[in-house]
Amino acid sequence: MIRVVLADDQSLVRAGFRALLDAQPDIGVAGEAADGEEALRLIRELRPDVVLMDIRMPALDGLAATRRVTGDPDLAHVKVVMLTTFELDEYVFEAIRSGASGFLVKDTEPDELLRAVRAVVDGEALLSPSVTRRLIAEFAARSKEPAAADALSVLTEREREVMALVGLGLTNEEIARRLVVSPLTAKTHVSRTMVKLGARDRAQLVVLAYESGLVRPGWLG
Repeated sequence: MIRVVLADDQSLVRAGFRALLDAQPDIGVAGEAADGEEALRLIRELRPDVVLMDIRMPALDGLAATRRVTGDPDLAHVKVVMLTTFELDEYVFEAIRSGASGFLVKDTEPDELLRAVRAVVDGEALLSPSVTRRLIAEFAARSKEPAAADALSVLTEREREVMALVGLGLTNEEIARRLVVSPLTAKTHVSRTMVKLGARDRAQLVVLAYESGLVRPGWLG
């Protein structure tokens, strides 16, 4: 059973998400919070698998709450998905840097929401290809001089190659076609890379790819 905490200051939004999630045989809502402080208390108490976290909330906003969750080793298994009203929310970039596994617009289709919850539990980043590429473009625009790439010394040459392709926004299927390997092999390389670098998920690999200089602005094409 996938346990979810809903954090949103709009009770109607929480009620809609709860009705949808609780109707699934493999997903259940463990708790609800109307502000960031309450969300943190519930997350620490309930230890859910996924948190659907609104970016804008009273007491403590979703970004600050997410940083506290992702910075707590005891909550390393908790995946945070940010909720936003608009796909191009100005805080999406910062949300990914804060450790969020991705984001959803609040009016997303029910099937997409369910797929998203299951995907982040499986370690996937919740970013559609189009959104990923916009996010990467934002990284490119804001990129500073890359840090030393010493942290990547633990990777094999193939893992570096795969990480660079993840950084360019390619899916496992696209990576498989590019490298002429099976999608399962591509997924295995991505998983091993995340383990070696201590990345929470695919979204954080994108951050690391830019910060290490493995992928540089202008490579987006």
